[in-house]
Amino acid sequence: MILKGDALAAHLEGGRPLAALYVLHGDEPLLVIEAGDAIRAAARQRGFTERDVLTVLPGFNWGELFSRGGNLSLFGDKSLLDLRIPSGKPGRDGSEALQRYCGQLADDSLMLVTLPELNWQDEKSAWFTALEKAGVVIKLNAPRLNELPAWIAGRLARQQQRASRDALHFLAERVEGNLLAAHQEIQKLALLYPTGREAAELTLEQIKDAVLDVARYDLDSLREALLAGDTGRMARILDALRQSGEALPLVIWAVTEEVRALATLSQGVAAGRPLDTLLKEARVWGPRQGMLKQALGRLDGDRTTRALKRVARIDRIAKGIEDGDPWLELLRLGMEIGAPARRRPMAATR
Repeated sequence: MILKGDALAAHLEGGRPLAALYVLHGDEPLLVIEAGDAIRAAARQRGFTERDVLTVLPGFNWGELFSRGGNLSLFGDKSLLDLRIPSGKPGRDGSEALQRYCGQLADDSLMLVTLPELNWQDEKSAWFTALEKAGVVIKLNAPRLNELPAWIAGRLARQQQRASRDALHFLAERVEGNLLAAHQEIQKLALLYPTGREAAELTLEQIKDAVLDVARYDLDSLREALLAGDTGRMARILDALRQSGEALPLVIWAVTEEVRALATLSQGVAAGRPLDTLLKEARVWGPRQGMLKQALGRLDGDRTTRALKRVARIDRIAKGIEDGDPWLELLRLGMEIGAPARRRPMAATR
């Protein structure tokens, strides 16, 4: 069974029996930690007072999975087996042990498995499929920038606070890519502006005064901003990457990869080939597929060709062959790609 992260609280409420197995994985440690804490708290409330923690490190003895999981308390208490696999790779012995364990789950024991972010191959593996069939799997990834204001609003509501749309977007931009910092900033707002019985609305000025700029940008964020045509965000990311000392050749490579993809797809569409087929051939999957489609809605072959020439010039500037500021030229490239689609002139009527 697959459960969305935001549905976990409702799943654990009401005193209903827990599943015999829970699996947590994802790219956001804060959300994984919080979900684990919630499951352990719900287990304690339901009488799972015994707890064993096993961490899978090199040389781990998978026999402990059965000896610990099969041990009964002297007082007949129910037990929780907290299994952590930091690498996300149980290996052949672990794979066999996990599949065997899933076939003998007991009512008086509960197993919580914590994993890092998994790739699609791991999610299709025999051991993970066995876990998914036997219990509840919860994938916990960080919200994307367009989802972050709603996530922040939900966190504020927990502490009897709310904020305007502008204030939520301002805060989201300041904490993008750093969910732990976002959590800390939200908690700080509760301390600075305590509320009474009714939820208090925070103003944009209050949030500006309280919140630090703790955004943590990376090359993936830059790619997203480029394809989305969000030049304001791209400017912030480029400035942050420059200030943090990110290697310029790596930044240029990331941008060039996206521009080449746009040019190749644009040429294929112009030749009459279906875009979905082109994306499949280019092995583009997931959210990036939607972002490329969005960008191609603004661009034509001429603009992608110019963009290719521009990235080539940026590379020459970075190597000292031509004069200029490569960071400024990267921003100009983003403005070119982000510009709205040009309207075609209407045919003259007689």
